[in-house]
Amino acid sequence: MEKVTSNIRHLRKHAGYTQAQLAEKLEIKRSLVGAYEEGRAEPKLSTLVNVARLFEVSLDELITADLSDPNYKPEVGQPGGGKLRVLAITVDQDDRENIELVPYKASAGYLNGYADPEFIEELPRFRLPTLGSGGTYRAFEISGDSMLPLASGTVIVGRYVEDWGTLKDGTPCIIVSGKEGVVFKRVFNKVKEAATLRLHSDNPLYVPYELSVDDVVEIWEAKSYISSTFPIADISLDKLSSIVLDLQKEMLKLKKAE
Repeated sequence: MEKVTSNIRHLRKHAGYTQAQLAEKLEIKRSLVGAYEEGRAEPKLSTLVNVARLFEVSLDELITADLSDPNYKPEVGQPGGGKLRVLAITVDQDDRENIELVPYKASAGYLNGYADPEFIEELPRFRLPTLGSGGTYRAFEISGDSMLPLASGTVIVGRYVEDWGTLKDGTPCIIVSGKEGVVFKRVFNKVKEAATLRLHSDNPLYVPYELSVDDVVEIWEAKSYISSTFPIADISLDKLSSIVLDLQKEMLKLKKAE
């Protein structure tokens, strides 16, 4: 952690913060900042994530690079193209990875605690042997009607995507970002040419939009889903969209009549 010690001190001084000011921004005690800078204590993973976000450096740069070196240049590469990202996980008594469930109500908290082992430890967890042993999986409860026929409340089980540039167009994914929070969309890959992802809903009532990869925190490729709502037989997506549109129109009429 020698580089972390010098990097925190360098970044703080470069930004013109006192130890007390940095501690306030990180919501920790001032004495901890001093201990980190002097190598007397090691920051928790969640603190390292907050430091990286505050000073707009990657976590791998904070841990492995000498940011005080005037000849240092940030890594050149495509965003999301395999750079180190720390993933907190839990395991069972046999050291097998669990599938942590992020309920919809916990989505906002997940955006702040995704890299915090203590936060992840508090999430419900389960296993699905049918998914096999390859990769790391996490489950997210979705909300809304943008991905019909998958209903609101469906749980999407996704496999962690390390290299975003390898995603194939049209892949359904859970995307975690600072701007959008946790969303379930089909991804169209524009990482190499524009450093963006184009996100599409299966419900045609929703307009596709671009999301900068700089704002993306995690991507989980959908591999399975759990739902208490069975698909409606012999009904097309267009028909479902029409039903939703009619319901929305009726709601507007009711609001106007109030």
